[in-house]
Amino acid sequence: MIDLHLHSTCSDGSETPEQLVRRARRLGLTALSLTDHDTLAGTGAFLAACREQGLVGLPGVELSLDVAQEGGTLHLLGYGIDPAHPGLGAALARVRAGRETRNRRILEALGALGLALDEAAVQGFAGDTVVGRVHIAQALAARGHVASVAEAFDRYLAKGRPAYVNRYRLTAEEALGLIRAAGGAAVLAHPFTWRRDEARLEDGLRSLARAGLAGLEAYHSDHTPEQTVTLLRLANRLGLLTTGGSDFHGRAKPDVELGRGRGALSVPETCLTRLAAALGGGAPWLTIAKEGLSPTACAPS
Repeated sequence: MIDLHLHSTCSDGSETPEQLVRRARRLGLTALSLTDHDTLAGTGAFLAACREQGLVGLPGVELSLDVAQEGGTLHLLGYGIDPAHPGLGAALARVRAGRETRNRRILEALGALGLALDEAAVQGFAGDTVVGRVHIAQALAARGHVASVAEAFDRYLAKGRPAYVNRYRLTAEEALGLIRAAGGAAVLAHPFTWRRDEARLEDGLRSLARAGLAGLEAYHSDHTPEQTVTLLRLANRLGLLTTGGSDFHGRAKPDVELGRGRGALSVPETCLTRLAAALGGGAPWLTIAKEGLSPTACAPS
């Protein structure tokens, strides 16, 4: 059993990289990838824990991209990247700075709605990591403004809601170039959050493939069986790899479990072997952390 889409406390998850690996071992997983949002801060600790527990560990990252005036959200997963690549590191730093500016504007918007939150209280939910919308949602729930994190997004924080604020994001071309330059393979995450219409999605995939997209995430906790079949068919038609993962966040998505999603998720191990082949077969990330990558506890980088 494998899971190639996980989040830790280094972005918006509730478990540390080490805790994720230990949980995966208890649940019988054999391979996993840490794909925190816009940061590689947990990669060293994650890979070290994978070696200690005897699991295959794959360095990854999830990038939120600029979709201009389109609806939906476009996320890319970068797999097998060099965590020490300077260009990627600099780009991620710019993205995180944009996130911090966005967070301040969200708090201002919530205050104007009569839902004042203290920055320190929100940071308390994030700990030592960069604040994301999920932490603001947790603070809203803790203050009794909403009953749950899901309600906070539905009423205030999701795109199109009154406290939603856009932020600086990489373009698809920039992100694809950075992932490729860092030695990785780019995969479109949960494709139906970008475009729900199959014909429009195929057009978009063709465009991304010309720019360097390697694959799409066919298996995901939010996909119906019919959607998975559609994505497998699209990948086959376009010559793209397929990957999959639970998109585990912990407390923010309590109904999603590592490896199994909401109970029925099953990512074929062939997804990993084909991804490994695309990245060069016996790539170092399969068992060994990059030289010089310190397995320290995550902190904003």
